[in-house]
Amino acid sequence: MTLKLDRHIAILGGSSGIGLATSRLAAERGARITLGGRDQTRLNAAAAQTGAMAIPVDAQDMSSLAGFFRAAGSIDDLVITLTRRGHRSSRDADHLGLADLAGSFAGKAIATLRAVGESLDALSEDGSITVAGGVTAQAGFAGTAEPAAVNGAVEAAVAPLARELAPRRVNAVSPGVIATEWWDSLGEHRDAALETFAQRTPLGRNGRPEDVASAILALIENPFITGVVLPVDGGIRLT
Repeated sequence: MTLKLDRHIAILGGSSGIGLATSRLAAERGARITLGGRDQTRLNAAAAQTGAMAIPVDAQDMSSLAGFFRAAGSIDDLVITLTRRGHRSSRDADHLGLADLAGSFAGKAIATLRAVGESLDALSEDGSITVAGGVTAQAGFAGTAEPAAVNGAVEAAVAPLARELAPRRVNAVSPGVIATEWWDSLGEHRDAALETFAQRTPLGRNGRPEDVASAILALIENPFITGVVLPVDGGIRLT
């Protein structure tokens, strides 16, 4: 099955990483794309790669979200790949008291759920919503209690939303370690950290944004999948 030429996909968090890769792949298959992101310069550059419409949006601001969906118009599918750029999680439980837990939840889990709610007037009755959680929600890695809680909140909402919003479909991808700009916050330690994760992964490598993008499109294209959290992690959750 391939995307119809007249399918309209809105991607929040679409200016880089997984969101941008999804935009590229969907455009190659003939979809019309609307990208939303915080940084106008990055957003315009991303849109130029795919011919997408670019709409700046702050997903933590309700009025900004509402404006995004008004400007986007009718959409067939919504993809939400929000991250909290530049933030590093607590290294272990001793540091959780110092962590910006409220900011972590606001930047991803709360923003994702609010985006779902704000999208409904624009989303077609047989459309789909695909959100991005993360492998920390399904694994037991030391030092990841904070992102596990945030990603867990996103992924736990999928099943009840799928039931409530039917016949619209709601699914999630749960990416593992994906080599994107998110890791740049580690500075000089970035490459060493990514190599360590690659060695732990059964497939022997970290993921690429395109790996997750293809899974997102598979969920969009299959009309008989809903309420699913799909791991796209190279098996690292098994270690």
